[in-house]
Amino acid sequence: MNILLFGKGGQVGWELQRSLSVLGTVTALDHDSTEHCGDFANPAGVAETVRVLRPDVIVNAAAHTAVDKAESEADFARTLNATTPGAIAQEAAKLGAWLVHYSTDYVFDGSGSRPWVETDTPAPLSVYGRTKLEGEQLIAEAGAKHLILRTSWVYAARGGNFAKTMLRLAQERDRLTVIDDQWGAPTGADLLADVTAHALRHLRQRPQDAGLYHCAAAGETNWNEYAKYVLAQVQKVQDAIEIKAKEVAPVPTSAFPTPAVRPRNSRLNTDKLQHTFGLQMPHWQAGVARMLTEIL
Repeated sequence: MNILLFGKGGQVGWELQRSLSVLGTVTALDHDSTEHCGDFANPAGVAETVRVLRPDVIVNAAAHTAVDKAESEADFARTLNATTPGAIAQEAAKLGAWLVHYSTDYVFDGSGSRPWVETDTPAPLSVYGRTKLEGEQLIAEAGAKHLILRTSWVYAARGGNFAKTMLRLAQERDRLTVIDDQWGAPTGADLLADVTAHALRHLRQRPQDAGLYHCAAAGETNWNEYAKYVLAQVQKVQDAIEIKAKEVAPVPTSAFPTPAVRPRNSRLNTDKLQHTFGLQMPHWQAGVARMLTEIL
Protein backbone atom coordinates (compact mmCIF):
# COMPACT_ATOMS: atom_id res chain seq x y z
CA MET A 1 0.00 0.00 0.00
CA ASN A 2 1.35 3.42 -0.96
CA ILE A 3 0.37 6.10 1.54
CA LEU A 4 0.71 9.85 1.02
CA LEU A 5 0.79 11.86 4.26
CA PHE A 6 0.33 15.63 4.35
CA GLY A 7 1.25 17.71 7.41
CA LYS A 8 4.01 15.41 8.63
CA GLY A 9 5.50 18.02 10.99
CA GLY A 10 2.38 18.66 13.07
CA GLN A 11 1.47 16.85 16.27
CA VAL A 12 -0.81 14.34 14.55
CA GLY A 13 1.37 14.10 11.43
CA TRP A 14 4.42 13.18 13.49
CA GLU A 15 2.54 10.31 15.18
CA LEU A 16 1.06 9.19 11.85
CA GLN A 17 4.54 8.69 10.43
CA ARG A 18 4.95 6.04 13.13
CA SER A 19 1.52 4.40 13.05
CA LEU A 20 1.15 4.22 9.26
CA SER A 21 4.61 2.75 8.70
CA VAL A 22 3.39 -0.82 9.30
CA LEU A 23 0.68 -0.51 6.63
CA GLY A 24 2.88 0.27 3.65
CA THR A 25 5.28 2.77 2.12
CA VAL A 26 4.70 6.27 3.47
CA THR A 27 5.60 9.43 1.55
CA ALA A 28 5.41 12.17 4.16
CA LEU A 29 5.24 15.82 3.12
CA ASP A 30 5.02 19.18 4.85
CA HIS A 31 4.40 22.77 3.75
CA ASP A 32 8.12 23.25 3.07
CA SER A 33 8.79 19.96 1.25
CA THR A 34 10.80 20.49 -1.93
CA GLU A 35 10.56 17.22 -3.89
CA HIS A 36 6.76 17.37 -4.04
CA CYS A 37 4.36 20.17 -3.07
CA GLY A 38 2.82 19.76 0.37
CA ASP A 39 1.93 23.42 0.82
CA PHE A 40 -1.82 23.71 1.48
CA ALA A 41 -1.72 27.38 0.49
CA ASN A 42 -1.23 26.01 -3.04
CA PRO A 43 -4.25 23.78 -3.88
CA ALA A 44 -3.15 23.23 -7.49
CA GLY A 45 0.35 22.17 -6.38
CA VAL A 46 -1.01 19.72 -3.82
CA ALA A 47 -3.46 18.27 -6.37
CA GLU A 48 -0.53 17.79 -8.77
CA THR A 49 1.37 15.91 -6.04
CA VAL A 50 -1.53 13.46 -5.73
CA ARG A 51 -1.69 12.99 -9.51
CA VAL A 52 2.05 12.32 -9.77
CA LEU A 53 2.39 9.97 -6.78
CA ARG A 54 -0.89 8.09 -7.35
CA PRO A 55 -1.21 6.83 -3.74
CA ASP A 56 -3.62 4.15 -2.54
CA VAL A 57 -4.30 6.16 0.60
CA ILE A 58 -4.01 9.89 1.34
CA VAL A 59 -3.91 11.00 4.97
CA ASN A 60 -4.33 14.71 5.55
CA ALA A 61 -3.00 15.99 8.86
CA ALA A 62 -2.42 19.53 7.55
CA ALA A 63 -4.71 22.37 8.65
CA HIS A 64 -4.93 25.96 9.81
CA THR A 65 -5.34 25.35 13.54
CA ALA A 66 -4.54 28.83 14.94
CA VAL A 67 -8.14 29.39 16.01
CA ASP A 68 -7.84 33.05 16.98
CA LYS A 69 -5.58 34.01 14.09
CA ALA A 70 -8.07 32.51 11.65
CA GLU A 71 -10.55 35.26 12.56
CA SER A 72 -8.30 37.86 10.91
CA GLU A 73 -7.17 35.71 7.96
CA ALA A 74 -10.36 33.93 6.95
CA ASP A 75 -9.42 33.50 3.27
CA PHE A 76 -6.11 31.85 4.18
CA ALA A 77 -7.82 29.57 6.73
CA ARG A 78 -10.42 28.62 4.12
CA THR A 79 -7.74 27.68 1.59
CA LEU A 80 -5.95 25.43 4.08
CA ASN A 81 -9.02 23.91 5.75
CA ALA A 82 -11.49 23.67 2.86
CA THR A 83 -10.26 24.47 -0.65
CA THR A 84 -7.15 22.29 -0.63
CA PRO A 85 -8.75 19.28 1.13
CA GLY A 86 -11.56 19.57 -1.45
CA ALA A 87 -9.02 19.54 -4.30
CA ILE A 88 -7.32 16.47 -2.78
CA ALA A 89 -10.68 14.72 -2.49
CA GLN A 90 -11.40 15.31 -6.19
CA GLU A 91 -8.05 13.77 -7.15
CA ALA A 92 -8.63 10.87 -4.73
CA ALA A 93 -12.00 10.19 -6.35
CA LYS A 94 -10.37 10.01 -9.81
CA LEU A 95 -7.70 7.63 -8.52
CA GLY A 96 -10.04 5.48 -6.42
CA ALA A 97 -7.80 6.29 -3.44
CA TRP A 98 -8.87 6.50 0.20
CA LEU A 99 -8.76 9.91 1.90
CA VAL A 100 -8.43 10.28 5.67
CA HIS A 101 -9.10 13.76 7.02
CA TYR A 102 -9.32 15.24 10.52
CA SER A 103 -11.97 17.67 11.68
CA THR A 104 -13.10 19.19 14.94
CA ASP A 105 -15.83 19.67 17.53
CA TYR A 106 -15.71 23.37 16.53
CA VAL A 107 -18.21 22.52 13.77
CA PHE A 108 -20.82 22.58 16.60
CA ASP A 109 -22.02 25.56 18.63
CA GLY A 110 -21.03 24.09 21.99
CA SER A 111 -24.55 24.26 23.45
CA GLY A 112 -25.93 21.86 26.05
CA SER A 113 -23.99 19.16 27.88
CA ARG A 114 -24.79 16.04 25.83
CA PRO A 115 -21.88 14.59 23.84
CA TRP A 116 -22.30 15.41 20.14
CA VAL A 117 -23.13 12.59 17.72
CA GLU A 118 -22.26 12.52 14.04
CA THR A 119 -25.81 13.29 12.93
CA ASP A 120 -26.17 16.46 15.04
CA THR A 121 -26.58 19.65 13.01
CA PRO A 122 -23.36 21.69 12.79
CA ALA A 123 -23.47 25.38 13.72
CA PRO A 124 -19.89 26.67 13.96
CA LEU A 125 -19.15 29.80 16.00
CA SER A 126 -15.81 30.75 14.43
CA VAL A 127 -13.92 31.04 11.13
CA TYR A 128 -11.95 27.95 12.12
CA GLY A 129 -15.14 25.96 12.72
CA ARG A 130 -16.79 27.19 9.52
CA THR A 131 -13.77 26.41 7.33
CA LYS A 132 -13.33 22.95 8.85
CA LEU A 133 -17.02 22.22 8.24
CA GLU A 134 -16.68 23.36 4.63
CA GLY A 135 -13.71 21.02 4.25
CA GLU A 136 -15.84 18.09 5.46
CA GLN A 137 -18.58 19.02 2.99
CA LEU A 138 -16.25 19.37 -0.01
CA ILE A 139 -14.72 15.96 0.72
CA ALA A 140 -18.13 14.31 0.95
CA GLU A 141 -19.30 16.02 -2.26
CA ALA A 142 -16.22 14.89 -4.21
CA GLY A 143 -17.35 11.28 -3.97
CA ALA A 144 -14.01 9.91 -2.80
CA LYS A 145 -13.81 6.95 -0.42
CA HIS A 146 -13.16 8.81 2.80
CA LEU A 147 -12.78 8.65 6.56
CA ILE A 148 -13.31 11.92 8.44
CA LEU A 149 -12.42 11.87 12.13
CA ARG A 150 -13.74 14.74 14.24
CA THR A 151 -11.70 15.17 17.39
CA SER A 152 -11.15 17.64 20.23
CA TRP A 153 -8.54 19.04 22.62
CA VAL A 154 -5.60 17.43 20.82
CA TYR A 155 -2.23 17.32 22.56
CA ALA A 156 1.11 15.57 22.06
CA ALA A 157 4.38 15.08 23.90
CA ARG A 158 6.14 16.80 21.01
CA GLY A 159 5.74 20.57 20.73
CA GLY A 160 3.78 22.89 22.96
CA ASN A 161 0.63 21.86 24.80
CA PHE A 162 -1.71 22.93 27.60
CA ALA A 163 -0.08 20.65 30.18
CA LYS A 164 3.40 22.06 29.55
CA THR A 165 2.05 25.60 29.80
CA MET A 166 0.31 24.86 33.12
CA LEU A 167 3.45 23.25 34.52
CA ARG A 168 5.58 26.26 33.56
CA LEU A 169 3.09 28.76 35.03
CA ALA A 170 2.69 26.70 38.21
CA GLN A 171 6.46 26.96 38.78
CA GLU A 172 6.36 30.73 38.30
CA ARG A 173 3.15 31.85 40.03
CA ASP A 174 1.50 31.41 43.42
CA ARG A 175 -1.99 31.22 41.93
CA LEU A 176 -3.35 30.08 38.57
CA THR A 177 -6.73 30.97 37.10
CA VAL A 178 -8.10 28.42 34.63
CA ILE A 179 -11.44 28.24 32.82
CA ASP A 180 -13.95 25.76 34.25
CA ASP A 181 -16.95 26.13 31.90
CA GLN A 182 -15.58 24.51 28.74
CA TRP A 183 -15.90 20.70 28.71
CA GLY A 184 -14.24 18.06 26.57
CA ALA A 185 -11.75 15.19 26.54
CA PRO A 186 -8.01 15.76 26.01
CA THR A 187 -7.09 13.47 23.11
CA GLY A 188 -3.54 12.39 22.33
CA ALA A 189 -2.16 12.71 18.81
CA ASP A 190 -0.78 9.20 19.33
CA LEU A 191 -4.30 7.88 19.97
CA LEU A 192 -5.61 9.56 16.81
CA ALA A 193 -2.75 8.10 14.79
CA ASP A 194 -3.30 4.58 16.14
CA VAL A 195 -7.06 4.72 15.51
CA THR A 196 -6.33 5.89 11.96
CA ALA A 197 -4.12 2.88 11.24
CA HIS A 198 -6.65 0.44 12.73
CA ALA A 199 -9.50 2.06 10.79
CA LEU A 200 -7.61 1.97 7.49
CA ARG A 201 -6.99 -1.77 7.80
CA HIS A 202 -10.66 -2.28 8.58
CA LEU A 203 -11.84 -0.10 5.67
CA ARG A 204 -9.72 -2.00 3.16
CA GLN A 205 -11.83 -5.05 4.06
CA ARG A 206 -15.13 -3.22 4.64
CA PRO A 207 -15.27 -0.12 2.43
CA GLN A 208 -18.97 0.27 3.23
CA ASP A 209 -17.94 1.58 6.66
CA ALA A 210 -16.47 4.76 5.16
CA GLY A 211 -17.74 8.13 6.37
CA LEU A 212 -17.74 10.49 9.33
CA TYR A 213 -16.82 9.47 12.88
CA HIS A 214 -16.16 11.14 16.21
CA CYS A 215 -12.81 10.20 17.73
CA ALA A 216 -11.78 11.38 21.20
CA ALA A 217 -10.51 9.88 24.43
CA ALA A 218 -13.07 8.58 26.93
CA GLY A 219 -14.31 10.57 29.91
CA GLU A 220 -14.74 14.31 30.22
CA THR A 221 -13.19 17.22 32.07
CA ASN A 222 -12.87 20.99 31.99
CA TRP A 223 -9.69 23.03 31.61
CA ASN A 224 -9.51 23.76 35.34
CA GLU A 225 -9.79 20.09 36.35
CA TYR A 226 -7.36 19.19 33.56
CA ALA A 227 -4.79 21.63 34.98
CA LYS A 228 -5.24 20.23 38.50
CA TYR A 229 -4.80 16.68 37.22
CA VAL A 230 -1.61 17.65 35.37
CA LEU A 231 -0.05 19.25 38.46
CA ALA A 232 -1.03 16.31 40.69
CA GLN A 233 0.51 13.85 38.22
CA VAL A 234 3.70 15.89 37.95
CA GLN A 235 4.14 15.66 41.74
CA LYS A 236 3.68 11.87 41.55
CA VAL A 237 6.06 11.32 38.65
CA GLN A 238 8.72 13.92 39.45
CA ASP A 239 8.57 15.17 43.02
CA ALA A 240 11.81 17.14 42.52
CA ILE A 241 9.82 19.68 40.45
CA GLU A 242 8.80 22.52 42.72
CA ILE A 243 5.20 23.65 42.20
CA LYS A 244 4.84 27.20 43.44
CA ALA A 245 1.11 27.54 42.74
CA LYS A 246 -0.98 26.74 45.80
CA GLU A 247 -4.31 27.30 44.04
CA VAL A 248 -5.82 26.66 40.62
CA ALA A 249 -8.82 28.97 40.76
CA PRO A 250 -11.84 28.41 38.50
CA VAL A 251 -12.90 31.29 36.25
CA PRO A 252 -15.51 31.59 33.47
CA THR A 253 -14.63 31.79 29.77
CA SER A 254 -15.49 35.50 29.89
CA ALA A 255 -12.39 36.10 32.05
CA PHE A 256 -10.19 35.47 29.01
CA PRO A 257 -11.72 37.23 25.98
CA THR A 258 -10.48 35.82 22.63
CA PRO A 259 -11.09 36.79 18.98
CA ALA A 260 -12.66 33.38 18.27
CA VAL A 261 -15.62 32.12 20.32
CA ARG A 262 -14.84 28.82 22.05
CA PRO A 263 -17.49 26.08 22.31
CA ARG A 264 -18.52 25.38 25.92
CA ASN A 265 -19.41 21.77 25.12
CA SER A 266 -16.74 19.90 23.17
CA ARG A 267 -17.86 16.44 24.30
CA LEU A 268 -17.95 13.93 21.42
CA ASN A 269 -19.88 10.65 21.46
CA THR A 270 -17.59 7.95 20.05
CA ASP A 271 -20.03 5.00 20.14
CA LYS A 272 -20.22 4.77 16.34
CA LEU A 273 -16.43 4.62 16.00
CA GLN A 274 -15.99 2.05 18.76
CA HIS A 275 -18.80 -0.18 17.51
CA THR A 276 -17.89 -0.05 13.81
CA PHE A 277 -14.14 -0.59 14.20
CA GLY A 278 -14.17 -2.79 17.29
CA LEU A 279 -12.19 -0.30 19.37
CA GLN A 280 -12.24 0.84 22.99
CA MET A 281 -11.21 4.45 23.60
CA PRO A 282 -8.95 4.82 26.65
CA HIS A 283 -9.73 7.37 29.35
CA TRP A 284 -8.20 10.80 28.80
CA GLN A 285 -6.30 10.60 32.08
CA ALA A 286 -4.35 7.54 30.88
CA GLY A 287 -3.07 9.37 27.82
CA VAL A 288 -2.18 12.56 29.69
CA ALA A 289 -0.36 10.60 32.42
CA ARG A 290 1.67 8.76 29.80
CA MET A 291 2.52 12.00 28.00
CA LEU A 292 3.69 13.60 31.26
CA THR A 293 5.88 10.60 32.09
CA GLU A 294 7.42 10.96 28.65
CA ILE A 295 8.26 14.68 28.92
CA LEU A 296 9.33 14.97 32.57
